[in-house]
Amino acid sequence: MPSTIVHLAIAGLVAAALLGEEFDARSALVVAGFTVLPDLDVLAEPVLPGAHRSLGHTLLLPALVFAVLLWDTRRGAASALYRRYCVRGLKVAWTGAFCLFGAAILPDLFLGGVNAFYPLHDRFYVFNGELYYSTDRGWVQTFVDLSPPDLNPEPNSLRTTANFRFRTVLDAAPTRGVEQTVEAERVERLFPVAMAGFRFALVLVSAVVVAIRFGGDRYLARLLGE
Repeated sequence: MPSTIVHLAIAGLVAAALLGEEFDARSALVVAGFTVLPDLDVLAEPVLPGAHRSLGHTLLLPALVFAVLLWDTRRGAASALYRRYCVRGLKVAWTGAFCLFGAAILPDLFLGGVNAFYPLHDRFYVFNGELYYSTDRGWVQTFVDLSPPDLNPEPNSLRTTANFRFRTVLDAAPTRGVEQTVEAERVERLFPVAMAGFRFALVLVSAVVVAIRFGGDRYLARLLGE
């Protein structure tokens, strides 16, 4: 599953693209705060098993944030964000809210799944599949299963907080790639950075883009002797 660093990489690219002249260290920090927020649900795991990808990854969270921002923005000059931070505050807040959904929760929905409507409905959903055009079969998509539903699903086939948990940094498990013995049982906790080559490439690309946005203009000016 994507690590928090991968989520931040996506958010960095989004912020660099959307914020324009408002993109600086402070605005990037605000957007990062929105993006990290869902993954903080891991802290509730010791007292609420299954909280990770449930408590903070519910789609109700960005829906609530969007609703509050929309209400405040529609107030015009009376907007609390506008009165304190002007247009900059609205742009940063909306970008942060978008990253809360698009950079933090949405990637997890595609990779592993999230408890999308928790706590109103306790069930993990995953949206994954393929979409392509075949010269033999035409358009093919597997994201949405259009086959008749199974009227008698297995009782444990539906993932809920009662029967499913994602492994988190709080969990110790047998060390990967090491043969376990009774005499020398080794365990480890994983702190993921990039668990696939594509995600590592995404982190690198984001780091370069964000660095250029932070200081690229000044560096270019120095090169040109301006």
